[in-house]
Amino acid sequence: MYDYHLLYSFRRCPYAMRARLGISSASIKVELREIVLRNKPGHMIELSPKATVPVLRLKTGQVIDESLDIAIWALRQNDPQNLLTPQDGSLKDMLEMIKENDGPFKHHLDRTKYAVRYPEDNKEDHIKGASGFLLKLNNRLSSQKFLFGNQRSLADITIAPFVRQFANIDRSWFDAQPWPHLIKWLNEFLESEQFLSIMEKYAPWQEGDEIIWFPKSTQC
Repeated sequence: MYDYHLLYSFRRCPYAMRARLGISSASIKVELREIVLRNKPGHMIELSPKATVPVLRLKTGQVIDESLDIAIWALRQNDPQNLLTPQDGSLKDMLEMIKENDGPFKHHLDRTKYAVRYPEDNKEDHIKGASGFLLKLNNRLSSQKFLFGNQRSLADITIAPFVRQFANIDRSWFDAQPWPHLIKWLNEFLESEQFLSIMEKYAPWQEGDEIIWFPKSTQC
């Protein structure tokens, strides 16, 4: 048993953003340890041998090392915005969309962003594949403010970091595409107080550092 939860994170990783957004939405206090990917703490690897962020160690000692699982765990403790119960559709519907984001879309995203790593692939095919998913999101947003109605849901906070990553490959190109509703949704997400708060910069954690509590509103 521990006195508090512990989260290993990396600021720019969309999976880690997803976890921080879930924890922030639930206002659950954790110790935040920012890492450097080329120098991962041994303790993090002990907790999760796959050695990828995010890694959450609960007070009980249980370890959760999948970003979606962390977000859902946090919201099941406290969900003041009803992110798990969308205005339209169901949690199952949201999980299906998130699965498409994490599977086919992320596949195309990586082979667009890191095309030099996949010389055998045609980058344009992956841009086209990713664009199909983004157009689907845009069509949903053409008649509602968020992905599952006019209230933010789990789908919004878990998918937006990946749309952001794709947009940042070439933001001028992204903004010129026929998905105005998606662009508006993304911009509002990026300008939101919550997103700005979870993107605060911290020095990489080292043994002996003073504890950083996250989110700040839960500090003791």
